[in-house]
Amino acid sequence: MIIQGAPIGGRRRPERIAAVRATTTVEGVTTVLINQRTRSRAAAGAAIALSLACVLTSCAAPGSAPGGTEQTEAAPGFLAVADEALTGTGALTVQLDYDTSEADGLDPQTAQTDTSWMIMGLVYETLVTTDENFEIQPKLATSWEQPDDTTYVFTIDTTATFSNGRALTVDDVVGSLERQVASMSVWSGQMGPVESIEATGDDQVTVKLGSPYAPFLAALANTPAAILPMEEVNDGSVDLTTTMLGTGPYLVADHRQDESWTFTANPDWHGGDNLAVQTLELQIVDQESTRQAALREGSTGMAKFVNIDSLSQLGGNEGLQIVKQTQSDLYYVLVNSQKPDSPLNDQDVRFAINTAIDRQAIADIVFAGETTPTGITPSNLPGACRVDELPSEQAAIEDARATIEETGAGDVELDLIVDTSNPVMAQIAQLVQQQLAEIGVTVRIEQVDTATYSERVFSAQPGDFDLSISWFAGYSDPSMVTKWWNPEQAFFNVGFTGVHEDLNALIAEGASETDPDARAEVLTELCASADEYAEMVPLVHRPSIIGFDTAAVSPTIQSNEGYGNILRNIADYRIAGE
Repeated sequence: MIIQGAPIGGRRRPERIAAVRATTTVEGVTTVLINQRTRSRAAAGAAIALSLACVLTSCAAPGSAPGGTEQTEAAPGFLAVADEALTGTGALTVQLDYDTSEADGLDPQTAQTDTSWMIMGLVYETLVTTDENFEIQPKLATSWEQPDDTTYVFTIDTTATFSNGRALTVDDVVGSLERQVASMSVWSGQMGPVESIEATGDDQVTVKLGSPYAPFLAALANTPAAILPMEEVNDGSVDLTTTMLGTGPYLVADHRQDESWTFTANPDWHGGDNLAVQTLELQIVDQESTRQAALREGSTGMAKFVNIDSLSQLGGNEGLQIVKQTQSDLYYVLVNSQKPDSPLNDQDVRFAINTAIDRQAIADIVFAGETTPTGITPSNLPGACRVDELPSEQAAIEDARATIEETGAGDVELDLIVDTSNPVMAQIAQLVQQQLAEIGVTVRIEQVDTATYSERVFSAQPGDFDLSISWFAGYSDPSMVTKWWNPEQAFFNVGFTGVHEDLNALIAEGASETDPDARAEVLTELCASADEYAEMVPLVHRPSIIGFDTAAVSPTIQSNEGYGNILRNIADYRIAGE
């Protein structure tokens, strides 16, 4: 299998002939490769990708040639649109790769994973939502006005009811938002400089900000900003850590941790009796091959996959439709600048490593062209910076090699740790290992379990690693994820990231600038600054593969998603058959 990929944008790498010997150990299997380079670096990396595929997937080939599988939208912005001619109702089984596992149980305000947001979003609703173009649309707020840059006046749908039958009030809205702002949770930082929240009418809530904050509505569109039954929370009759009570389309009928969720339609939800999917079962199945088998044999109607091979392995099965949803989530390499006596303390060394990492090759080889490179503002969001304009994409690989030689950084073996939760992490790691070998940096890959990974990367101070690979949620506004490049706001990265006042100022400016053109200029400068500091290096988008049995369900699925919610449009689904 030879997969060729071209460098993107203005980054030019001269063709060269070089014999490179790469020795890699992944899960106890050592692979020795000798590549004779006569083409671009992306093409030369194909051999190592094939070796890795043999180690991890029994030599299963990627699903397409570079550039990705051609995918035709069912409608602008949608991969699939439910067939409204289908009028049946019934049950739908969906298989997912993992369950929610939150420190505060079922409390949506502290939920930190996209699966949690999706599952809890079946029960809870937010004031607003996002559509297929990442534009803000009404939900529990039927409309809103902005009399000035720092004031938002929401009109609340007080005809909505919680699933216990009680009508939604403005006090629920005020109390929910105040609770989130005061929670000190991850999402409270996304809410921006909220100064006051008050009821200004029987169906009106006014929020005042201390300064303009462009992502405010986008922050209100995700499950952690859900409107809660504050009367019951305050009187103690509902414990949000163990019970979900919302205004959304579904009720929880049963939950077995790490096994399954069962939801039933909420009859009090805006015509809930008319939901086609009256019963929804979410089965937690960690093995991708098992989820594939269930979809083939018809024991599940829909499933989510992470491995890009699912596109080819399932695509030829009659009655199955497989789509690739672009998510704003992104894979990254962490480069630890805080470890004592490490060559990575030197910004020039980190930038050389960043320069050597070929994002397009990762997209083409690891993901068979089924994803795209990104900077720190997810490239599928409106107003994001251009990847081909990043300093590391413009820099010469020869200069990176010279920096490593001059600093002596190549004399130290660096560890690159990945967790075992997703095989693609090891695939990315092995390709990065090869790319860094080209500039004289020796990398040893180490796979650890998720708990060990979290302890060494996010808990230890300084972080107990040199390099690591994982992924971020990308959200639905280009400046939201940039907060994580400021350790004084993010907190989780103080063990491996320095404080850079100039970068922090750009992060703040990107969030406060409301003029789209001016904001795009700020975000371009912000992306470049983060790229040069090279402590958290974005790679490519994390694609989501969704398969469904057309004999079981006709779903509506957006082409782009910001909060990892593959079930966002479940109220529009139609059940196939009688």
